[in-house]
Amino acid sequence: MKDLMGRAIWDYYHNDNPEDLQTETSISELDELPVDYLFRDFDEMNKIEQKALKLAIGKVLDIGAGAGSHSLYLQNERHLEVTALDISPKSIEVCKLRGIKKAVAENMLHFSEGNFDTILLLMNGTGIFQSLNVIDIYLKKLHSLLSSKGQILIDSTDILYMFDEDEDGGFYIPADGYYGELDYIVHYKGESEEPIKWLYLDFNTLKNAAEHNGFKIEKVLQDEDSYLAKLTKK
Repeated sequence: MKDLMGRAIWDYYHNDNPEDLQTETSISELDELPVDYLFRDFDEMNKIEQKALKLAIGKVLDIGAGAGSHSLYLQNERHLEVTALDISPKSIEVCKLRGIKKAVAENMLHFSEGNFDTILLLMNGTGIFQSLNVIDIYLKKLHSLLSSKGQILIDSTDILYMFDEDEDGGFYIPADGYYGELDYIVHYKGESEEPIKWLYLDFNTLKNAAEHNGFKIEKVLQDEDSYLAKLTKK
């Protein structure tokens, strides 16, 4: 991993000639991702992010923390104990520089601390699951990190709308696998990461997987094709 996302975050924080990131997927064209978007404050966040941050309680694990904007709000405004976790070393360095007291650069599957009251996975939090083939591994890990009365707040988007619709109201979707399984590529300053697997889930598919792995699940908020879900232990 070249850690291009982390490098962009690092460059922006240090005002070292930052450029916008570019992203693309196996079903979408190149798109600009302004780096300053990753540094937005609470008022600039979308409804789903704001709802999740308001619902957070107790000891919090922020998975995929990025530049740390969610963690900072919870630590500084909600006065909660927060651990920011991200696979990107550069991102975690910036989290620390921004004042996050506990920030860890590690894959969540290798993270050993547990007993969190709230686990956050935002900005298409289901993406980290990669594909339906391995979703059970991630959900079992999340189950082990969560306290007995804890909650997981996770968002995603049903991307069925991105596929062409036929005259009968059906959709032309790939026959080889689930339509939300994509290849995701990040570009920065002329360099490209290797494609990673990224998973968008419709709510019913997430519900089936969650219940199979010992969770109860409810939809907390729907915002157009995106939603926020809360998972708790059965």
